[in-house]
Amino acid sequence: MKLYLPVASGVEASVKRQLRQLGYGDCPAVNGRISLEGDWQDVARLNVCLRAAERVLIGVGEFPSPDFDALFEGVSALPWEDYLSAHTHILMDGKCVKSNLMAVKATGGVVKKAIAERLKRTLGTQTLDERGERAVVGIYLLENTAYLTLDTSGDGLHKRGYRVRTYDAPLRETTAAAMVESSFFRAGKPFADVFCGSGTLPVEAALYMRNIAPGVGRDFDFTRWKCAPKGVLQRAKEEARDGENRAPMAPLFASDLSEKAVEIARFHAQRAGVGADIRFSVRDMRQFSSEERNGVLICNPPYGERMGEGDLMGLYRDFGRMFRALPDWSCYFLSAYAGAERAFGARADKKRHLWNARLECTLYSYFGKPPCKR
Repeated sequence: MKLYLPVASGVEASVKRQLRQLGYGDCPAVNGRISLEGDWQDVARLNVCLRAAERVLIGVGEFPSPDFDALFEGVSALPWEDYLSAHTHILMDGKCVKSNLMAVKATGGVVKKAIAERLKRTLGTQTLDERGERAVVGIYLLENTAYLTLDTSGDGLHKRGYRVRTYDAPLRETTAAAMVESSFFRAGKPFADVFCGSGTLPVEAALYMRNIAPGVGRDFDFTRWKCAPKGVLQRAKEEARDGENRAPMAPLFASDLSEKAVEIARFHAQRAGVGADIRFSVRDMRQFSSEERNGVLICNPPYGERMGEGDLMGLYRDFGRMFRALPDWSCYFLSAYAGAERAFGARADKKRHLWNARLECTLYSYFGKPPCKR
Protein backbone atom coordinates (compact mmCIF):
# COMPACT_ATOMS: atom_id res chain seq x y z
CA MET A 1 0.00 0.00 0.00
CA LYS A 2 0.97 3.60 -0.49
CA LEU A 3 1.25 5.30 2.90
CA TYR A 4 1.34 9.02 3.63
CA LEU A 5 2.52 10.70 6.82
CA PRO A 6 1.29 14.30 7.22
CA VAL A 7 3.83 16.36 9.17
CA ALA A 8 3.83 19.91 10.50
CA SER A 9 6.01 22.38 8.63
CA GLY A 10 9.58 22.28 9.90
CA VAL A 11 9.61 18.76 11.36
CA GLU A 12 10.01 16.76 8.15
CA ALA A 13 13.71 16.05 8.83
CA SER A 14 12.93 14.72 12.30
CA VAL A 15 10.29 12.30 11.00
CA LYS A 16 12.56 11.14 8.17
CA ARG A 17 15.36 10.42 10.65
CA GLN A 18 13.05 8.26 12.73
CA LEU A 19 11.85 6.42 9.64
CA ARG A 20 15.47 5.58 8.82
CA GLN A 21 15.98 4.34 12.39
CA LEU A 22 12.91 2.11 11.97
CA GLY A 23 14.41 0.66 8.79
CA TYR A 24 12.35 2.44 6.11
CA GLY A 25 15.22 4.14 4.32
CA ASP A 26 15.08 7.63 2.85
CA CYS A 27 11.42 8.52 2.24
CA PRO A 28 10.50 11.58 0.12
CA ALA A 29 8.62 14.52 1.60
CA VAL A 30 6.38 16.57 -0.70
CA ASN A 31 3.79 19.21 0.20
CA GLY A 32 3.82 18.43 3.90
CA ARG A 33 3.54 14.66 3.47
CA ILE A 34 6.14 11.92 3.65
CA SER A 35 5.34 8.92 1.46
CA LEU A 36 6.45 5.30 1.61
CA GLU A 37 5.30 1.79 0.73
CA GLY A 38 4.06 -0.57 3.43
CA ASP A 39 1.60 -3.22 4.55
CA TRP A 40 -0.82 -3.47 7.49
CA GLN A 41 2.00 -4.34 9.90
CA ASP A 42 3.74 -1.14 8.84
CA VAL A 43 0.52 0.81 9.42
CA ALA A 44 0.43 -0.49 12.99
CA ARG A 45 4.15 0.04 13.58
CA LEU A 46 4.16 3.60 12.30
CA ASN A 47 1.12 4.55 14.36
CA VAL A 48 2.72 3.15 17.50
CA CYS A 49 6.29 4.36 17.04
CA LEU A 50 6.37 7.69 15.21
CA ARG A 51 6.96 10.64 17.53
CA ALA A 52 6.56 13.71 15.32
CA ALA A 53 4.24 12.67 12.45
CA GLU A 54 0.61 13.74 12.74
CA ARG A 55 -1.19 10.74 11.20
CA VAL A 56 -0.74 7.61 9.09
CA LEU A 57 -2.84 7.64 5.89
CA ILE A 58 -3.47 4.93 3.32
CA GLY A 59 -3.47 6.14 -0.28
CA VAL A 60 -6.61 4.79 -1.96
CA GLY A 61 -5.99 6.42 -5.33
CA GLU A 62 -5.11 9.52 -7.32
CA PHE A 63 -6.35 10.87 -10.64
CA PRO A 64 -6.84 14.10 -12.65
CA SER A 65 -9.81 16.07 -11.35
CA PRO A 66 -10.38 19.33 -13.22
CA ASP A 67 -14.13 19.41 -12.45
CA PHE A 68 -16.84 17.78 -10.32
CA ASP A 69 -17.75 15.22 -12.98
CA ALA A 70 -14.17 13.97 -13.18
CA LEU A 71 -13.97 13.93 -9.38
CA PHE A 72 -17.16 11.86 -9.05
CA GLU A 73 -16.12 9.38 -11.73
CA GLY A 74 -12.61 9.04 -10.32
CA VAL A 75 -13.82 8.39 -6.77
CA SER A 76 -16.45 5.93 -8.04
CA ALA A 77 -13.74 3.89 -9.76
CA LEU A 78 -11.76 3.28 -6.56
CA PRO A 79 -12.19 0.01 -4.57
CA TRP A 80 -13.82 1.44 -1.43
CA GLU A 81 -15.46 -1.92 -0.68
CA ASP A 82 -11.98 -3.28 0.09
CA TYR A 83 -11.84 -0.97 3.11
CA LEU A 84 -15.36 0.10 4.09
CA SER A 85 -18.57 -1.71 5.01
CA ALA A 86 -22.26 -0.84 4.76
CA HIS A 87 -22.06 0.26 8.40
CA THR A 88 -18.94 2.45 8.23
CA HIS A 89 -19.39 5.94 9.64
CA ILE A 90 -17.71 7.98 6.91
CA LEU A 91 -16.30 11.39 7.81
CA MET A 92 -14.67 13.76 5.35
CA ASP A 93 -11.48 15.79 5.58
CA GLY A 94 -10.37 17.97 2.69
CA LYS A 95 -7.92 20.52 1.36
CA CYS A 96 -7.79 22.24 -2.02
CA VAL A 97 -4.65 23.95 -3.31
CA LYS A 98 -4.26 25.67 -6.69
CA SER A 99 -7.12 23.72 -8.27
CA ASN A 100 -10.25 24.54 -10.25
CA LEU A 101 -12.24 23.04 -7.37
CA MET A 102 -11.52 25.15 -4.29
CA ALA A 103 -14.74 24.72 -2.28
CA VAL A 104 -13.71 22.13 0.32
CA LYS A 105 -17.22 21.45 1.64
CA ALA A 106 -18.74 20.95 -1.83
CA THR A 107 -15.81 18.77 -2.87
CA GLY A 108 -16.24 16.58 0.22
CA GLY A 109 -19.94 16.21 -0.53
CA VAL A 110 -19.25 14.95 -4.05
CA VAL A 111 -16.64 12.49 -2.77
CA LYS A 112 -18.91 11.06 -0.08
CA LYS A 113 -21.78 10.67 -2.56
CA ALA A 114 -19.51 8.85 -5.01
CA ILE A 115 -18.26 6.50 -2.26
CA ALA A 116 -21.84 5.78 -1.15
CA GLU A 117 -22.93 4.95 -4.70
CA ARG A 118 -19.93 2.64 -5.15
CA LEU A 119 -20.58 0.82 -1.86
CA LYS A 120 -24.28 0.32 -2.59
CA ARG A 121 -23.46 -1.11 -6.00
CA THR A 122 -20.61 -3.40 -4.95
CA LEU A 123 -22.07 -4.53 -1.62
CA GLY A 124 -25.55 -5.08 -3.04
CA THR A 125 -27.38 -2.90 -0.54
CA GLN A 126 -29.80 0.00 -0.75
CA THR A 127 -28.84 1.62 2.57
CA LEU A 128 -25.69 2.61 4.41
CA ASP A 129 -26.62 3.07 8.08
CA GLU A 130 -23.24 4.55 9.22
CA ARG A 131 -23.72 3.11 12.72
CA GLY A 132 -20.43 1.23 12.75
CA GLU A 133 -16.73 1.90 12.73
CA ARG A 134 -15.34 5.35 11.95
CA ALA A 135 -13.34 6.04 8.79
CA VAL A 136 -12.06 9.48 7.84
CA VAL A 137 -11.73 9.88 4.07
CA GLY A 138 -9.30 12.55 2.96
CA ILE A 139 -9.61 14.44 -0.31
CA TYR A 140 -6.52 16.46 -1.18
CA LEU A 141 -6.77 18.44 -4.42
CA LEU A 142 -3.47 19.81 -5.66
CA GLU A 143 -3.23 21.49 -9.06
CA ASN A 144 -6.27 19.58 -10.37
CA THR A 145 -5.03 16.18 -9.18
CA ALA A 146 -7.13 14.43 -6.54
CA TYR A 147 -5.48 12.30 -3.85
CA LEU A 148 -7.85 10.07 -1.85
CA THR A 149 -6.77 8.66 1.50
CA LEU A 150 -8.06 6.82 4.55
CA ASP A 151 -6.90 7.93 8.00
CA THR A 152 -5.76 4.86 9.94
CA SER A 153 -4.95 6.81 13.11
CA GLY A 154 -8.29 8.34 14.05
CA ASP A 155 -7.31 10.78 16.78
CA GLY A 156 -4.11 12.59 15.82
CA LEU A 157 -0.83 10.98 16.83
CA HIS A 158 -0.10 13.91 19.16
CA LYS A 159 -2.76 12.45 21.47
CA ARG A 160 -0.55 10.05 23.39
CA GLY A 161 -3.07 9.68 26.22
CA TYR A 162 -1.05 11.13 29.10
CA ARG A 163 -2.00 14.80 28.78
CA VAL A 164 -5.49 15.09 30.23
CA ARG A 165 -5.22 18.29 32.27
CA THR A 166 -4.82 21.69 30.65
CA TYR A 167 -2.57 24.65 31.39
CA ASP A 168 -1.79 27.88 29.53
CA ALA A 169 -0.52 27.59 25.91
CA PRO A 170 0.23 23.85 25.81
CA LEU A 171 2.93 22.67 23.42
CA ARG A 172 1.78 20.05 20.92
CA GLU A 173 3.30 16.67 21.77
CA THR A 174 4.52 16.01 18.23
CA THR A 175 6.23 19.42 18.12
CA ALA A 176 7.88 18.77 21.48
CA ALA A 177 9.08 15.37 20.27
CA ALA A 178 10.60 16.95 17.15
CA MET A 179 12.41 19.53 19.29
CA VAL A 180 13.89 16.79 21.47
CA GLU A 181 14.80 14.50 18.58
CA SER A 182 16.56 17.27 16.64
CA SER A 183 18.61 18.43 19.65
CA PHE A 184 21.87 17.12 21.12
CA PHE A 185 19.95 15.36 23.88
CA ARG A 186 20.57 11.63 24.14
CA ALA A 187 20.12 9.11 26.92
CA GLY A 188 22.52 9.82 29.76
CA LYS A 189 23.02 13.52 29.04
CA PRO A 190 21.85 16.23 31.47
CA PHE A 191 18.50 17.73 30.48
CA ALA A 192 16.51 20.67 31.82
CA ASP A 193 13.32 22.52 30.94
CA VAL A 194 12.98 25.66 33.05
CA PHE A 195 9.57 26.64 31.62
CA CYS A 196 7.99 23.18 31.85
CA GLY A 197 4.29 24.25 31.97
CA SER A 198 2.13 21.11 31.86
CA GLY A 199 5.21 18.95 31.27
CA THR A 200 5.07 18.10 27.57
CA LEU A 201 8.77 18.66 26.80
CA PRO A 202 10.24 16.75 29.76
CA VAL A 203 7.74 13.92 29.29
CA GLU A 204 8.59 13.62 25.58
CA ALA A 205 12.31 13.78 26.45
CA ALA A 206 11.88 10.96 28.98
CA LEU A 207 9.91 8.84 26.48
CA TYR A 208 12.68 9.44 23.94
CA MET A 209 15.40 8.63 26.49
CA ARG A 210 13.67 5.37 27.42
CA ASN A 211 12.75 4.58 23.80
CA ILE A 212 9.13 4.23 24.87
CA ALA A 213 6.90 4.34 21.79
CA PRO A 214 4.43 7.25 22.07
CA GLY A 215 1.47 5.22 20.77
CA VAL A 216 2.03 2.09 22.86
CA GLY A 217 -0.84 2.92 25.22
CA ARG A 218 -3.59 3.89 22.77
CA ASP A 219 -5.84 2.51 20.05
CA PHE A 220 -6.29 3.47 16.38
CA ASP A 221 -9.23 3.55 13.97
CA PHE A 222 -7.89 0.92 11.57
CA THR A 223 -8.19 -1.85 14.17
CA ARG A 224 -11.98 -1.73 13.79
CA TRP A 225 -11.95 -2.02 9.99
CA LYS A 226 -12.88 -5.35 8.41
CA CYS A 227 -9.89 -5.16 6.07
CA ALA A 228 -7.20 -4.89 8.76
CA PRO A 229 -5.65 -8.23 9.81
CA LYS A 230 -6.13 -9.17 13.44
CA GLY A 231 -3.13 -8.94 15.73
CA VAL A 232 -1.01 -6.41 13.83
CA LEU A 233 -1.37 -3.73 16.51
CA GLN A 234 -0.56 -6.16 19.31
CA ARG A 235 2.58 -7.30 17.47
CA ALA A 236 3.66 -3.69 16.89
CA LYS A 237 3.22 -2.88 20.58
CA GLU A 238 5.12 -5.99 21.66
CA GLU A 239 7.98 -5.07 19.34
CA ALA A 240 8.00 -1.52 20.75
CA ARG A 241 8.03 -2.72 24.36
CA ASP A 242 10.89 -5.10 23.62
CA GLY A 243 13.00 -2.11 22.56
CA GLU A 244 12.43 -0.01 25.69
CA ASN A 245 15.45 1.05 27.75
CA ARG A 246 14.90 0.29 31.44
CA ALA A 247 18.47 0.78 32.65
CA PRO A 248 19.05 3.18 35.60
CA MET A 249 19.57 6.76 34.38
CA ALA A 250 20.15 10.17 35.86
CA PRO A 251 16.89 12.17 36.21
CA LEU A 252 15.83 14.95 33.90
CA PHE A 253 15.13 18.35 35.46
CA ALA A 254 11.94 20.34 34.92
CA SER A 255 10.76 23.45 36.68
CA ASP A 256 8.26 26.28 36.43
CA LEU A 257 7.41 29.38 38.39
CA SER A 258 3.82 28.16 38.74
CA GLU A 259 3.06 25.63 41.45
CA LYS A 260 -0.11 24.62 39.57
CA ALA A 261 1.86 23.95 36.37
CA VAL A 262 4.36 21.74 38.19
CA GLU A 263 1.54 19.80 39.84
CA ILE A 264 -0.05 19.15 36.43
CA ALA A 265 3.32 18.28 34.86
CA ARG A 266 4.09 15.77 37.60
CA PHE A 267 0.63 14.20 37.11
CA HIS A 268 1.20 13.87 33.34
CA ALA A 269 4.64 12.32 33.84
CA GLN A 270 3.14 9.67 36.11
CA ARG A 271 0.42 8.89 33.53
CA ALA A 272 3.09 8.54 30.84
CA GLY A 273 5.05 6.09 32.98
CA VAL A 274 8.11 8.33 33.36
CA GLY A 275 7.39 10.01 36.69
CA ALA A 276 10.50 8.53 38.28
CA ASP A 277 12.70 9.89 35.46
CA ILE A 278 11.90 13.58 35.96
CA ARG A 279 12.77 15.73 38.95
CA PHE A 280 10.20 18.54 39.14
CA SER A 281 10.50 21.73 41.16
CA VAL A 282 8.76 25.09 41.56
CA ARG A 283 11.48 27.58 40.72
CA ASP A 284 12.19 30.78 38.83
CA MET A 285 14.29 29.95 35.76
CA ARG A 286 16.81 32.58 36.88
CA GLN A 287 17.73 30.31 39.79
CA PHE A 288 18.66 27.33 37.65
CA SER A 289 22.32 26.31 37.67
CA SER A 290 24.26 23.11 37.16
CA GLU A 291 27.82 21.90 37.51
CA GLU A 292 27.21 19.07 35.06
CA ARG A 293 28.87 19.32 31.68
CA ASN A 294 27.40 19.22 28.16
CA GLY A 295 23.79 19.40 29.23
CA VAL A 296 20.83 20.39 27.08
CA LEU A 297 18.20 23.03 27.80
CA ILE A 298 15.01 22.55 25.76
CA CYS A 299 12.25 25.04 26.53
CA ASN A 300 9.04 26.66 25.38
CA PRO A 301 9.23 30.04 27.18
CA PRO A 302 6.27 32.45 27.35
CA TYR A 303 5.57 34.56 24.28
CA GLY A 304 1.86 35.32 24.63
CA GLU A 305 0.12 38.65 24.32
CA ARG A 306 -0.61 38.76 28.04
CA MET A 307 3.00 39.76 28.69
CA GLY A 308 4.03 43.23 27.60
CA GLU A 309 7.03 43.92 25.36
CA GLY A 310 9.12 45.08 28.30
CA ASP A 311 8.32 42.02 30.38
CA LEU A 312 9.11 39.68 27.49
CA MET A 313 12.40 41.41 26.74
CA GLY A 314 13.45 41.20 30.38
CA LEU A 315 12.47 37.54 30.63
CA TYR A 316 14.46 36.54 27.53
CA ARG A 317 17.41 38.71 28.59
CA ASP A 318 17.59 36.91 31.95
CA PHE A 319 17.07 33.55 30.23
CA GLY A 320 20.11 34.23 28.04
CA ARG A 321 22.22 35.24 31.02
CA MET A 322 21.27 32.09 32.90
CA PHE A 323 22.15 29.93 29.90
CA ARG A 324 25.55 31.54 29.37
CA ALA A 325 26.45 30.73 32.99
CA LEU A 326 26.09 27.00 32.29
CA PRO A 327 29.34 25.24 31.36
CA ASP A 328 29.25 23.85 27.84
CA TRP A 329 25.45 23.44 27.69
CA SER A 330 23.36 23.69 24.54
CA CYS A 331 20.02 25.47 24.43
CA TYR A 332 16.95 25.04 22.21
CA PHE A 333 13.87 27.16 22.67
CA LEU A 334 10.67 27.72 20.69
CA SER A 335 9.15 31.18 20.52
CA ALA A 336 6.78 33.36 18.52
CA TYR A 337 8.24 36.50 20.10
CA ALA A 338 9.87 38.51 17.31
CA GLY A 339 12.50 40.00 19.64
CA ALA A 340 13.50 36.69 21.23
CA GLU A 341 16.96 36.32 19.68
CA ARG A 342 17.92 39.94 20.28
CA ALA A 343 16.71 39.88 23.89
CA PHE A 344 18.40 36.51 24.52
CA GLY A 345 21.66 38.30 23.80
CA ALA A 346 23.30 36.07 21.19
CA ARG A 347 22.79 35.06 17.59
CA ALA A 348 21.45 31.53 17.27
CA ASP A 349 23.64 28.90 15.63
CA LYS A 350 20.57 27.62 13.82
CA LYS A 351 16.97 28.79 13.34
CA ARG A 352 14.05 26.81 12.02
CA HIS A 353 10.42 27.80 11.55
CA LEU A 354 7.91 25.47 13.18
CA TRP A 355 4.17 25.54 13.66
CA ASN A 356 2.88 24.95 17.17
CA ALA A 357 -0.82 24.24 16.56
CA ARG A 358 -1.74 27.23 14.36
CA LEU A 359 0.95 29.60 15.60
CA GLU A 360 4.10 30.15 13.55
CA CYS A 361 7.17 29.98 15.78
CA THR A 362 10.94 29.83 15.49
CA LEU A 363 13.12 27.15 17.06
CA TYR A 364 16.36 28.83 18.18
CA SER A 365 19.36 26.52 18.62
CA TYR A 366 22.53 27.42 20.53
CA PHE A 367 25.24 24.78 20.40
CA GLY A 368 27.54 24.17 23.36
CA LYS A 369 31.06 22.81 23.20
CA PRO A 370 31.37 19.14 22.27
CA PRO A 371 32.32 16.71 25.08
CA CYS A 372 36.02 16.22 25.66
CA LYS A 373 37.31 12.96 24.21
CA ARG A 374 39.04 10.70 26.70
